[in-house]
Amino acid sequence: MKLQLNPKLKEKIHESLAAVLPVSVIVLVISMELVAMDLGALALFLSGALMLIVGMGLFQMGAEMAMSPIGEDVGSILGRSRRRGFVIGAGILIGTMITVAEPDLAVLARQVPAIDDWLLIWTIALGVGLFLTAAILRILLKWDLGRILCVLYLLVFLLSLLVPDVFRALAFDSGGVTTGPVTVPFIMALGVGLAASRPKGSAENDSFGLIAMSSVGPILAVMVLGMFFHPENAAYAAFGLQEVKTTRDVYLVFLHETPTYLKEVLMSMVPVLIIFVVTQFMGAKKSRISRQKTLIGFVYTYLGLVLFLCGVNVGFSPVGYLLGREFVAGSAPWLLVPTAMLIGYYIVKAEPAIAVLNRQIASITDGMVSQKAMNRALSIGVCLAAGLSVVRVLTGLHIYWLLVPGYALALGLSLVVPKMFVGIAFDSGGVASGPMTTTFLLPLCIGACEAGNGNVMTDAFGVVALVALTPLLAIQLMGLKYRIDMKRARTPMGTLPEDADEIVDLEEAVYE
Repeated sequence: MKLQLNPKLKEKIHESLAAVLPVSVIVLVISMELVAMDLGALALFLSGALMLIVGMGLFQMGAEMAMSPIGEDVGSILGRSRRRGFVIGAGILIGTMITVAEPDLAVLARQVPAIDDWLLIWTIALGVGLFLTAAILRILLKWDLGRILCVLYLLVFLLSLLVPDVFRALAFDSGGVTTGPVTVPFIMALGVGLAASRPKGSAENDSFGLIAMSSVGPILAVMVLGMFFHPENAAYAAFGLQEVKTTRDVYLVFLHETPTYLKEVLMSMVPVLIIFVVTQFMGAKKSRISRQKTLIGFVYTYLGLVLFLCGVNVGFSPVGYLLGREFVAGSAPWLLVPTAMLIGYYIVKAEPAIAVLNRQIASITDGMVSQKAMNRALSIGVCLAAGLSVVRVLTGLHIYWLLVPGYALALGLSLVVPKMFVGIAFDSGGVASGPMTTTFLLPLCIGACEAGNGNVMTDAFGVVALVALTPLLAIQLMGLKYRIDMKRARTPMGTLPEDADEIVDLEEAVYE
């Protein structure tokens, strides 16, 4: 009997293949032409790439079936509630639970042994919970997102003046890693559910911004935590490169690491499963078929995340570290800059949460902001971030020379671009800095920093923060172009042309 693959799952795996294949080809070409890589490391990388392809496909399928519907139910319940105390308490609890479950956060916590892993995780999670609640209240109370972000980032940079230098880059990186494959589908869908309870016409603006505000909480939380730790104690745990010589060694490495991710992802899924059960008792009751579909979605999500995280941590991290180290140790370290930019351009497409975000944006905006346009803007942004991160490693440039003018420009743009683009841009910045960034671009910079005898905590850390910054600039510039083109389409009397098809054609020209 011929085994038939679910057509929808087959489509998702094809999308994953298209996303992972370019990065894999680039690394293969580099290993043949620029950096000699032993066959063991290459075997780990290719095995990891295969796990990424299947894992991303399963995860995207599961996110559509389980994570997004649950998030929408929670948003709808909170949006209908008239009890502000309940909304605040539920927001803090849900934001904290979801963040503690985020696998990316555990990866970051292991990099800072001076602070207990769980202390750092709970500090960051509480920061997300508080600011997710603030983001929910913003939607319900009709606060302007752009002005709120201006105030919050001004507070961030003022507080950073009181924080030891070794904690600043770590704090900004914390804001990026909290928006990973578990939190993004849930929070994005929560925004949709909240916006659905608002008057018609405001849903597009209110559906975005939750991730943007939730990303500020961890930055402030880690800065406050950093004040209580002496800078000398903030040591970096050296990256361990596993040695394999045979294909059996590769198999044993993955076999040994898989139980770790089975446990981590199970812990990630339990809070979401609890939230699903609770929503069934609070007015979000579904049919038996719908519940079964959600539970099957949980299975897809679980298996997908296990394969993805195992593949990216075991297969991609060692290669990223090796490439960074060998480039800088060789005779042409500056070649790492264009190499990192090329990898950055394609690697963002392999972020599992990006596909979820793009589909949500295309759906909410009725295709006005297409997935193609979003992918292009995100790729350009991460390309620039990767190049700037390597320049920092090679020169020792302080991260503030990039973050301060970058956020000043971003916040300035937020006051002039259409409101919808503000939320989309800041959400996209958080989503772009996911597990692929943490486990490939960060090790790439760490390897380069160690080979150049730099300070890993101040020079290598910060790559996640830059990856979160540059896409939001690119997308806001896209929004600015949209506003300019729409103004040009106006008649001399200042009104839009009567022919609606002309406006549709213009929007398609801008975004497609």
